[in-house]
Formats: sequence, structure tokens, C-alpha cells
Amino acid sequence: MAPRCRLDHIAVTAPDLARGVAQVEQLLGVAMQPGGEHPLMGTHNRLLRLGEVFLEVIAPDPAAARPSRRRWFALDEQTPATLPRLAGWVASTDDLRAVQAAACEPLGDIEQLSRGALRWEMVLPRDGSLGLGGAAPLVIQWGSAGGAVQRLDDAGCRLRRLELRHPEPARLDALLRSIGFADDLVAIAPLAAGESPRLVADIDTPSGPRRLGAL
Repeated sequence: MAPRCRLDHIAVTAPDLARGVAQVEQLLGVAMQPGGEHPLMGTHNRLLRLGEVFLEVIAPDPAAARPSRRRWFALDEQTPATLPRLAGWVASTDDLRAVQAAACEPLGDIEQLSRGALRWEMVLPRDGSLGLGGAAPLVIQWGSAGGAVQRLDDAGCRLRRLELRHPEPARLDALLRSIGFADDLVAIAPLAAGESPRLVADIDTPSGPRRLGAL
């Protein structure tokens, strides 16, 4: 059976978690919820429900030991002056190994991860990079306890659209087709050759529509 994937969450990266959270909260006008720590990666996060998907702000955890590998979401490429930004996104599946085998671009190795009571498997590049400049998803398979979104309160925010802007839209489309990704919330938008890939999320909030990209 061909693999199937859908949008799970979007990720804002920051060199400092408090700074990233403050800027997201200022933009969206709502408070984010506690997340937790990722021991394997030396990172921590905070979360916000956006309907049936969620937003995380993720950053290196200064209280954690530095991991022996590169951190995910290209966090090790940041400097203290790096601005928080919508850097990546995650698709979920019920058959991670089928996704890994079917992908027409290399997605990485399957890793076992945890945060508190949550358990999951994820395909991650060993070098911590973001595939296709962040336009390609990381892919997750949640454990038997389910995913993170069901544990989050509803703050009245909804993701309306995630736009994947890339100078090679056909290549990105081929990847998403190969892993069986189908979700009306996600669209591909072409960029001119030589432009850097970027993500833009349109979010409905209690204060009105907001656009999340670079902060």
C-alpha cells in the first residue's frame, strides 16, 4: 500500500526560546502553552494549537548537555543574532518506513524520540539540515499514546494555509506526491531561480488574520 501523509505541525526556530515565544505571542495575540525538552536533541519548545494541527517554537536548551549529533531544524546554524522564523514543517503518517522507502528525495534516518509521556519516530537528516531549504517536511509517526495536538487547549487560532515557496516547485511537488502527502492546508508557490526557499503561514486568530514567516 502506498504511504499517506498529512500536515502535523509547523515549526518556528529561534536561538533563544523565550525570545521566539515572545515574538510569536506578540504577532498572534495569544499565549503559547508549555511544551518540554527533547533529550536526544538538546532542545526545548512551546506549543500552540491551530485547529487540528499545531505550531511549535523550538530552540536549543541551554540547560541540556550538548548532543553528540547536529540538532534538528538546522538549529546549530543559528547565531545569537539570528531572527526567529518559520523554518520548517512536519508531516505525520501511520507507516514511517513506507514513507522513507517511497520518497524520491533522501529524508534521513529513522530516530526514536520522546518528550515527557509522548513517544514518536521521525525521519531526520543526520546533519540536522532542512530538506529543500525547509520546504520538504520532516515526517513523524506518533506512538500509541497519540500526538501532541490532542493535549493542547484551544486558544481560538486556526491555520488557514501553509505556503511552501520554492524555486524548484516541480521537484517539491514530486517529493510530496512520492510520500502520499495530501492536505488542503498546504500549497506550493514558485519562486524565481536563485531565490531562497521560505515558508509563510496564514493564521486566523481572535484578533483577526495574521501572517507568520520571518519574525
